[in-house]
Amino acid sequence: MPPDLSLERGLAGIVCGVDEVGRGPLAGPVLAAAVVLPDRLPPLLLERLDDSKRLSRQWREALFDPILTAARVGIGRAEVYEIDHLNILKATFLAMRRAVTDLGTSGAVDHALVDGNQRPHLECQVTCVVKGDSRSLSIAAASVVAKVLRDRIMAALAVEYPGYGWEHNAGYGTAEHLAALRRLGATPHHRKSFAPVAALLNR
Repeated sequence: MPPDLSLERGLAGIVCGVDEVGRGPLAGPVLAAAVVLPDRLPPLLLERLDDSKRLSRQWREALFDPILTAARVGIGRAEVYEIDHLNILKATFLAMRRAVTDLGTSGAVDHALVDGNQRPHLECQVTCVVKGDSRSLSIAAASVVAKVLRDRIMAALAVEYPGYGWEHNAGYGTAEHLAALRRLGATPHHRKSFAPVAALLNR
């Protein structure tokens, strides 16, 4: 079944969906988005919005601007140095807090639906939702926004640091990326605390 608004409508007050992208890659920031959807969604979002992993790149791009137009959206990111210093889980929670704080600049949020089973500390009530991006439309919207923005960040970095394939692997440890890492070495955007990068640096 596609995601819907039943979880949001079961909670009191203003509810946002929160999701992140970029926990697994060897390079680049982790990015989170927080989204408050309107009570009435435009037909395109109602019919097409889904977990970003189920959507093609073309559909994610097609839905991105309509989400920003229809919804309140907050963005948060944790940089590579924060990932290396804190660890990826704590950095992910930091990005989520920044996303909800960014959302709060346009009004209070009472409750956050967070994808997954690990609870970040936020300045509002939190409900963790396993597979939330396939159950909640606001989490699905957050997943699309975060994915599109992070892919654009990695594509821009790929121009500056060619050869790693970031424009299509988004920094994940593909065979192409690992081969380039061995051939070209690590960049300032590689996560030094991640095993394949640490192994290269410690040779």
